[in-house]
Formats: sequence, C-alpha cells, structure tokens
Amino acid sequence: MGRGHGRGRGRAQDGDSGRYRGHHEATRKVTKNMFVNLADQDSFGMTEMNAHLPERFGNGQMDVGAGLSRYNEESSQRQQQHNSNETQDIQKYFEIAEKPVACGSWLSKPEIPSSKEILANNIIHGTPSPNKVEGPYDSNEEYLATQYKLLREDAIRPLREAVAQIAAEPFKKEVDYAGGTVGLYEPVYFTTITFSPRGIALRAAFSLGRIEKRVRWDQSKRLITGSLVALSPADDAFKHICVLAIVAARPKSALEQNPPEIDLFFAADDIDIDPTKKWIMVENRASFFEAGRHTLSALQHMMREPFPLSDHLVKADKAIEAPIYLLENPFKDLSSIVALEEGSKFENVNVLEGLPKDLSTGLDRSQTAALQRMLTKRLAVVQGPPGTGKTYVSVVALKVLLTNRRDGDPPIIVTSQTNHALDQTLRHIAPFEPQFVRLGGRSKDRDVVKCRTVFQLRAGMPEGKPRATLTARAFGEMRKLTSEMRTLLVPLEVNKPPLDHNLLKDLGIITQEQAESMETGCAETLGIAPDTPGIQTEVWLGNLKIESLRPIQPDSFGFELEDGDLDFEELKELEAEAVAQDDDDIEALKGEYTILSDNYTAKTPTSKSDNQIRELLRTQSNLYSIKPKDRGAVYQYFQRQTKKLITEEIRKKAKRYEKLVQMRRIGLWEQDYSTILKDQHVIGMTTTGLSKYRALISALKPKIILVEEAAETLEPPVAVACIPSLEHLILVGDHKQLRPHCQIREHENGPYHFNLSLFERMVNNGIEFDTLTRQRRMIPEIRRLLKPIYGEELKDHQSVKEVGNRPPVEGMGGCNSFFFTHEWPESQDLNKSYFNQKEASMIVGFFDYLVFNGVDPPKITVLTFYNGQRKVIVKGLRSHPNLRGFSFNVTTVDSYQGEENDIVLLSLVRSNPKYQIGFLNVDNRVCVALSRARRGFYVFGNGEILASESKTWAYVVEFMYGKKGGKPATGPKHRLGYKLPLTCSNHNYKTFVQDPSDWEYINGGCDMDCRCPLPCGHNCMLRCHPFEGSRIQCTQRCDRPLECGHPCSNLCCDPCRCARCEDRNPSGKRALLKPITLNRITSQQSVVQAQTPYVPKPATRRLQGWKDYANGGSEERHAELARKAGEIDTKFFDASSKGSGGLSSNADRRSDSSPRSMTAALVKVSSLQSESSPPASDVVIDFGQPAPLRRFRFKETVTVVPAASIDTTPPKVSRGPQLSLLD
Repeated sequence: MGRGHGRGRGRAQDGDSGRYRGHHEATRKVTKNMFVNLADQDSFGMTEMNAHLPERFGNGQMDVGAGLSRYNEESSQRQQQHNSNETQDIQKYFEIAEKPVACGSWLSKPEIPSSKEILANNIIHGTPSPNKVEGPYDSNEEYLATQYKLLREDAIRPLREAVAQIAAEPFKKEVDYAGGTVGLYEPVYFTTITFSPRGIALRAAFSLGRIEKRVRWDQSKRLITGSLVALSPADDAFKHICVLAIVAARPKSALEQNPPEIDLFFAADDIDIDPTKKWIMVENRASFFEAGRHTLSALQHMMREPFPLSDHLVKADKAIEAPIYLLENPFKDLSSIVALEEGSKFENVNVLEGLPKDLSTGLDRSQTAALQRMLTKRLAVVQGPPGTGKTYVSVVALKVLLTNRRDGDPPIIVTSQTNHALDQTLRHIAPFEPQFVRLGGRSKDRDVVKCRTVFQLRAGMPEGKPRATLTARAFGEMRKLTSEMRTLLVPLEVNKPPLDHNLLKDLGIITQEQAESMETGCAETLGIAPDTPGIQTEVWLGNLKIESLRPIQPDSFGFELEDGDLDFEELKELEAEAVAQDDDDIEALKGEYTILSDNYTAKTPTSKSDNQIRELLRTQSNLYSIKPKDRGAVYQYFQRQTKKLITEEIRKKAKRYEKLVQMRRIGLWEQDYSTILKDQHVIGMTTTGLSKYRALISALKPKIILVEEAAETLEPPVAVACIPSLEHLILVGDHKQLRPHCQIREHENGPYHFNLSLFERMVNNGIEFDTLTRQRRMIPEIRRLLKPIYGEELKDHQSVKEVGNRPPVEGMGGCNSFFFTHEWPESQDLNKSYFNQKEASMIVGFFDYLVFNGVDPPKITVLTFYNGQRKVIVKGLRSHPNLRGFSFNVTTVDSYQGEENDIVLLSLVRSNPKYQIGFLNVDNRVCVALSRARRGFYVFGNGEILASESKTWAYVVEFMYGKKGGKPATGPKHRLGYKLPLTCSNHNYKTFVQDPSDWEYINGGCDMDCRCPLPCGHNCMLRCHPFEGSRIQCTQRCDRPLECGHPCSNLCCDPCRCARCEDRNPSGKRALLKPITLNRITSQQSVVQAQTPYVPKPATRRLQGWKDYANGGSEERHAELARKAGEIDTKFFDASSKGSGGLSSNADRRSDSSPRSMTAALVKVSSLQSESSPPASDVVIDFGQPAPLRRFRFKETVTVVPAASIDTTPPKVSRGPQLSLLD
C-alpha cells in the first residue's frame, strides 16, 4: 500500500510476493475480525447473510460524538478559565446547529443538495418567497427563510438545468447544449481514494471526448475547487440516479495528464469504490456552489441564536439609536485625526452632540457628516459615488474607533465583497494599527497585508508551542480510522492477486465448505498446498483469468485548445477564498491514499444473472463442481459482492471520519484563537470568509463590524454578520453602481429581486444615510457624464481641475474624451457572448497609437460589457506586432468596480438592426463603465442605437456632441463622430481615423515630413514620428571633410572613411580619419542603418545599363517590377505629394492619413541622382527597447529604377516598404 503526500502521489507498489504474503497475513488477522463468516449452514440466502453485517461491523467501535463530549469535559479542566469559555464557544456553536427548532423544513436541509433537488423538473424547486423591496418582514423566520431559499435555489438551479438537458438528450456534444455553460465529461472512473485532513476524496479520471478540445486548465472555470458536480451511472444518464459531489482539489499535474483527473468530495452515503463502474459527470460552469454553501449554513444557525439589529433589518424600523457601548460613554478622543498641535483640544469630545465645527480633519463637509454617522449610529449607512473617498472615510472612522479602544475590547471586524477592496482597506489601516490580521483567502498584497495573514502568523509562531489537544486527538483518531479503511480496501488495491478464498469466506460470500473445496482442488491440481494468497482462486479459474485493463483510454483530438475563461490570478483567488481550509494547499490533497483496481477479472463464456449464480452457489458445496465455462461469471459475481460489502463498511466509517474532520477544524480554530486572534485589534476577511469562519468570529464576540462594498454584496452574506454580540454595523457602498450578481437571471427581476442588497433595501425603506458628494478621480468633462445618475449632487474637487494633476492624453491634442460611433454589426461566440470584431480592431489600433505616443500600457484599461469581446480584444493586443511583451488591462465592467486608471477605452459591442442593447440599459452597470477614467475616456459603440434605447446613453451622446453645455477645458466641444481625431504633438496637425485599416497609415504622428535637426546636423528624413530625433542615426551622405582633405565617403551613421585614399593605398595603409561620435543614449542596434554596404559601380556597368535602356532591353525588367508592386498592399509614394499616402479615390473615408511605412523621408530622390549615391537596399529601423518605441523591419527592398544616367527625369521609386515588428 502506498502513502502519498502533496501533489505528486507515487504509484509504485511493492511487487515482492514474500513481502506481500507477510503483509497479507497481518491483514487477514485484522479482516478476520472485521469480515465475519456470515454463511449459514442451514440457509444460503445471500440477502439474509448480508443482513447480519451492520451489527457485526459496529462492534467495538468508538462513538465519535461521545468522544467529543468527553473531550469537552476534560479540556475545561485543563485550560485556563479565561480561555476555556471562548474556545468552548466554538464547540457550542456546532452543538447548537444540531438542536431541533420548531420552524420550517428549510432548517433541516443538508449542506450538499439531495439528488431529489437536482432531478426535480420544476423550474423553481420549492418556490422561494420573493425578496421584499420595501416594507418589513412579519418575523425573523420569514426573513431568514426567504433569504435561505432564494440563495439555495440560486446556487442549485444552474446544475439542475444542466442535468435536465443531459437527461433529455444524453448523447449530444457539449457545445450543442443550450446556454453554453454545460460541462460534460464521459466516461468517468474512480481511480484512487485519499484520506486527507479535509475529508475523504475520490479521484476521478475523465475523458474530454464530449468537449473535443484540449482545455487550458490554468485559465478555465471548469471543475474549479468548490464546484458542485452531478454524477450518474452512464447507463442511467440521470434518468433515476444522481449523486452530488464537490470538487475537492484540481492539482495541475493531474489535470494535465491524459486522461485528466480530479479529486471529489462525496457525502458518506454516496461514496462508491468500484474502479470499473462507468459514470457520466455534469457541471454548470456559470455557477459556483461553494461561495454560498457556508452562508446557507449560517442562515440556518441564525434561527438558533439571538438576532441583533433585527428591528431595522427585519422590521425596517427607521429610528436608529446609538450603539450600546457608546451610550455608556459618549466621550471620545478625536486627536488622532487632526493636526498634532491641535490634538489636545479634541481629546474628550461628546460625539453624540456632533463633531466640533473647528475639527480640521481634511475631510470635506459630506465626509465629515458621514464620519459622524459612522461613529454614532448602531446601523450606519454611507453612500459613496465614484471617486468620493468611501474607503478613506472608513479608515478615518476606524482610526477613531481604534484610538478609543480599551484593553480587553474585542477586535473590530472589517469585511468586503472582494479581496482587492479588503487588502486596500487593510493597507490603509497598517500605518496606525499594526495589530491586525487577514483571515482566510489568498491575499494579492505582497507586502504588509501578506505578512499579516493567519497562515504567515501561524508559521512564525515559536517552536515548541503546544499543539491544540483537540486537533491532536482528531488527527490520532483519523489515522486509526484511515488504517482500518485501507485494510478494508486491500482486495481492491492495485497490483494484488485475484480475490483470496479466505476473504470471500470472511465476507460471507462463500461458505466454509466451499472455501475448503478451493484449497483441496488447488492442492490436487498443483500437487502441493500453496500458501500464496489468491493462488487457490487463480487455479480454480484456470485460463479464464485475465488482467483487468484500465477502463479509460487517453483522448486523441489533436492540438485544438479551448479558449480560457479567466485570468490565472482571478481563478486562484476565486478558489482560495471559498475553499481553502486555513490556507492549506488547495491544489492537492495531502494524506494517505489507495489506488483502486480490480487487478484481475475473468472471461465469461456464458452469461448468468446474479439470481442464477446465487442458486448455483446454494446447490454446489464444492466449487470445483461448477462447470469451467460458468466459473468466469461466478468470479465476477464474487467481485461485485466484495465491492458492495466493502463499500457499505467504508460509508459507515466515512461518517465517523466527517465528524473527526469537523473536530480537527474546531481544534485549529481554537488554536488560532488562543495564539493569534484574541490579541488582534482588527480582523479582516471577505464576506464569503465571514460566513465560513462565523463560528470563530462568534467566539471573539466583536461589537463592531464594518462592511465595505455593501451595495455590491447579496443580502444573505451581510445578514449573517449579525452575530449575537454585534452592537454596531457600518455599511459603506453605492447602490447606484453594480448590484449583486445572481446565478439565475430571473432572480434579478420581479418578483424575486434577489440582486437587491441589504444596503439598497435599507435605503428603499427610508433608513437615514449620508452621501459623499465631492469626487477626486475624474476630470470634469468625464464626471459630467454621470449627471443622469447622480444629478447635481456630485461635484469636482479642485485637484481634478488642475492640469498638473490630470495632464492631457498624449497624441490627442487636448481631446480627453470622445465617443467614436459606428454601425459595425455584432456577433455571438459559442458561449452566446456578444463581440464586435471591427470595434475590437479599432480599439487595438488606438491602444497601439497611445503606446506609440508615450502612454505606459499599464495606464490604459480596456473595459467591455461582454466576456466574448474581452477575449477578442486580448487576442488582438497579444498578436499586434508592436505590442509584444506588454501586459494589458482588459476586463469586463462587472469585474472593475472599485478600480480606476488614467485612460479607459470602453467597448460597447452592441449593434444590431433590432436595436437590442441587453444590459447596457442597466444604469448600475453604465455608472461603473462611465466612472473609471482619471484623465482620458474614449467610448466605442453604436451611438444611435444606444441613444434610442436608454435615457442615460441618450444624455451621454448628446452631451459629448456638445448639446448639453459644459465645454471641456481642452479640446473640441463636439466629441462624438464617425472619425476619431488624432493630433500630432510635433506639428499640431490633425488626422482622422474612421476604419481599423486606417491605423496602418498612422505612425504615431502625422503625414508631414519631420525635418527636425538630427545630432549630425542633417534634417530628419522620416515621416513625422513621436519619438526624439536623437534615436535616429542618419543615412544621408556624410561629406564631412577629413584630414586628408577629401569628404567622407560613408553614410552619416557609419564611421568616416575616404574611398579615394583607400584606392590609392593598395598596401592597406589608411588615411587619418576623423570618426563620428555615435549617440550613446541607445544601444548599437537602436539606429537606422543600411544593411547593404555601399560599393561604387564601375562606369562600364552604368554605361551598359544606359545602352540597354536606350535599346529597349530593360522594358521587361520594368514590367516585372510593376507587376510585383501591384501584388503588394502598399501605396506608391509621390515625392511632391507631401505624404498624401497614395490613397486611392475610393479611400475618402480615410481622412488625411499617411502611410505608416515612412518611405518618403527615408529615401531622398535627389540624393540618389548622383554617381556616388548608394544603391537601394533592405533597411532596418530599430527604435530601441524603451517603451513606447518599437523595432520595425521593411518587408520589401526599396528599388530605384533609373530613367537614364543622362536623363534629367527623376528616378522612380517602385513602392514604399511596409513596417513590421521584429520578434
């Protein structure tokens, strides 16, 4: 038997038969006590024999519940009195949960849904009551039951609908099922059972054949840890049988195997150890059950304990008093939030009478009013529109509360919907309060918050700290139980012989007489009495014995990869926050394991039913009397019965194991409480973590809980914050931004209104709240777009009006906001998500233009309402030759609340003849989309459709067209149109882009010649460019006088040399040269240089060339050059056209665009007319690595076609080369 730990679990087994015999003998002594002989000499009825098993297996086993109770009594005597009460509170929390309550059936529902809930066909299973938008609930039970039923239905229904589709049409490809969110895996086989501290898990190997693609597991939402999956035998396909499981771990090494494997947690009664049983597994990839699982349990628990603040949350009482602790002592020290020299004046202020008017905190008037409410109301509701400083005011309030904290006071709980917002708040707290801790989840912070996680603090505890006794006891019992279960599984362990006849006898499958007949027959056949286990069965089977092959084979469908769903970091955060048990490694389960296998089976020349085999065994006391052709069917019956009996016993022990897992968790929490948490002043966690660790938080008895992002969170996770000790609840958010997200779209509308947050419901019921009114994020012209949502209340702080704080966007000539409208049609991807390919290409080109003009890519965010469009834009940015090596901020609007950036490009996608705009009509989402940019905001979409379907978008369109007044500080008044205006920073020359293809003619500047002086003294010959001229090395003739008296023969960028003197010195002695000093700012590669060195042509070749031309001999050559020019998608350059770009007459939509190739300035026609001019050559332009300058290569040779050496007609340039990025 192998023991495995961590990710890589060894599969090597002990193959030595002698060692196996010794192990088997020891095992048989144990199993002889476990597997009793149930054969009845008077009756061979298998059903009657198996009926004795439950009583026999239960003998001598410990009652875990009684053991826990005894431990509670012992621990209370050993621990100090001041610690025992608190730690026992954690145990009592779980004991209370098991007590019956005279309420509805919802209180008795298990955490994991039953098969009946999944197989039910009705759309709303149990028909939950709708959430009340306004008005009170009749009772606490009605309120809690409503929230519970809505949350449970929202968590379970997506899987129910997926299962219903499979049951109706079980043989379709995954992509053909409606909704695009069904995850279907078939076949599935169980290969390993793992006994981990988190629970007993079965590892399932599965095929991707129904997907027909390989999966990017590190970017996929498939089977993420904590997902709820449904399994059914393949021959049933959810017609009658459904088993539920939760993904326990998704180790990358296992998923990248072929076939991939995943670890699953089952309810004890659903564990199945048959490695040959074929299953089908289904999930709904749009839902995540684990996020609501702990909240459901917490809501049930609230019916068994006091419910503080229920008069406001349930009865909607508008009269809000001060917290009890404040009524006892209303005088507070406010010196921590004012200047040091004024601190003494505010050390003893009665805050119930209001804050002093001369309190110079740096807060504006609305922030001061919000602070007053947060300090003095037991239910404080504060609305903060975008950029108004919600988090800052929360931190100021926490600073006051912490300053007035007394020794022995419980910690303040800070919670939020997302890890990002929580980490941000804790970072602000850290400078003035070092005693804080981050509980649960996986913090993205790499500095102060990361060091204050429970995991890090636990790791830093001094060595020799006594381990929690309850945890140690749980581990000891788990090891004992694991040993018993692994002993039971020996017959199914990999690399074992056929089933031993003594095992079959002990299980009661055969009688004592039948077992002896196998021994006698084997001895007669072999001539000896062997003691090797299983040899008797092997001899009895004869040539019917065959090796049991692995039932699942590797997939083979090429290299096609499925598109990723989420960025890797988002995925890991989602998994870690909801599932990680005290920061354990969630990528792999640790613990002992057994690899399951039938090892050997038998051929079945004849087929017999189980009833026929039972009758045969009843009548044949000598197994050798059974015909050889029937023995294969009999042996397979032995295997089925063996697995059935072992499974029944494993399930019984698994129930005890579940209680030990809970005991271990309680012990760890008690240890964390005693060693870490009880001395902290602030404890931070997400709202999901608050539900998950509610027993631990309840034991800490906090009085104050502050909820950030309260308007973005579903009501149940916030309601469970009302633990019995709570006196003061602070809700901070903005109900006009994103509402909470529901898994079921119907739940967001009437009559359910489940996406109504507790924050918004309190506002709807007339609970007093304060609104912050002065924003410090957006420039005024962007802030004015929010007028339809916030009216005139939202004002600008002086800081956003100053150009020094919000400089104009580079390359836009002061046009810091613009609505680019178009009529390009939308499309839908395989997941039914909308995208607009041309709009995405337009945004990618604009992104490149901004980077070329000096904007740092991390300072640009691309927002879109649809994940399909996000994927298209990301793909376009990654494949753009100029943007390789950069990272990009491309995300959906729903994922970007609370974030901001300098420049935001908003992709609206929707454009269709039916004028449908989907949830672009939802003002909450629109509010977030319009309010993320600090200094540059550019919208891309069909303005006509949006304006006709939404009042908010109609205002935005009219305002940006200049009809609503409020001219921006810089740039034009009209900022809406079919052409995006770009402005050259060098020449102040405007260029308009109307189509994605126009970006090929924009080089970051305009279409005029640069003509700026280079360090060498020549004028730059390139087209206008945004980078400095010092980055260019000149390719014109140097002609500097050398010490020999001759002009330099080389190009300006090369070291000086004299060709005449070199010709006169055959010995190699050179004239004294005056070298050019190269620009050292850039590397040697960051130059413009000729690839082909200049070699003067002999006069005879030039004369012969003229003769050939005069005689018409070169016409064929010229025709060939013209044909090649026509094949290449570039424009001829006319030196006298001032860079018209060679646009054709049908290119009138490209206004004033210039070719990106920069051909004209690079090749000067006049310089090629002299005899000593170098021939045309391939040219490399390398602008160096520092962003935003990139490297380019000409794809074609610049070919000069001379009319004649004595002709005055200028040479013809066949065509301008294109630019492309070097890898």
